Amino acid sequence: MTTPPPGLRERKKQATRKALREAALRLAVERGPDQVRVEDIAEAAGVSPRTYNNYFASREQAIVSAVTADREARIAAAVAARPAGVRLADAVTEAVVEQYTNAGEHEHQALLLITTRTALLDAFLDATAGIEPPLTAVIAERLDDTETRTARVLAASVAAAVRIALEGWLQSAENAGAAGSFGAGGLVVPSGSLPEQLRAALAPLMPAFDAVERRTQP
Repeated sequence: MTTPPPGLRERKKQATRKALREAALRLAVERGPDQVRVEDIAEAAGVSPRTYNNYFASREQAIVSAVTADREARIAAAVAARPAGVRLADAVTEAVVEQYTNAGEHEHQALLLITTRTALLDAFLDATAGIEPPLTAVIAERLDDTETRTARVLAASVAAAVRIALEGWLQSAENAGAAGSFGAGGLVVPSGSLPEQLRAALAPLMPAFDAVERRTQP
C-alpha cells in the first residue's frame, strides 16, 4: 500500500502534535504529572490552550502520546510491508510485537512515569484503540475487502488483544512484588516477557485471520 506524502498543512499539524507531546512529557518529568496543567503544556509548545484541545482531550493523553505516538501507523505500515506470501496472521503478530517491544530509552523512561499514576495508565491502555483505523485499511487492502467490515472486526480484535496483553504485563509486575498498588496508582514496574503476553493474547485470533484469508484466495 502506497501512502502519498503529507501536504504542508498536515506536516504543520504533525509538528504541533509532536511539540505538544514532547512538552507534556518534559513538564511531567520536571514537575510531576499532577503539577502540569493544559495551559502549561500549550505555553511550552508555543500554542494556545484552544489549539491544544484540537489535539488532545487531557494532559494524560498528551503525556502518554510521547510513548504511543505514531505506533498505530507503524504497525499498519509494518503489516503492509510484509511480502504478499507471508501469512496475514503472522504479519500482524510480528508487526505488533515489534512495535510494542522495540522501545528506546526515551520511551522506557516515559513508561516508568506513566506507571506511577492510574489516570496515565488508563490513558496508555486506552491508546490501544488507535490501532483499529490504520490496521483496518491495511487488512482490507490485503483481503480485497471492499466493505471493510471483516477487516474492521479483525483490527478491533487485535486492538482489544493488545490491551489485554498490556494489562496482564503490568498486573503481573504488581503481583510479582512491585511497590504500591496497581489500582491505587502506585509504582508498577513492568516485568516478564511482553512479547509472550502479546503472542498469547493474539493467538486466539489467528484461526479467524486464516479463515478469512483462505476465503479471499482464488
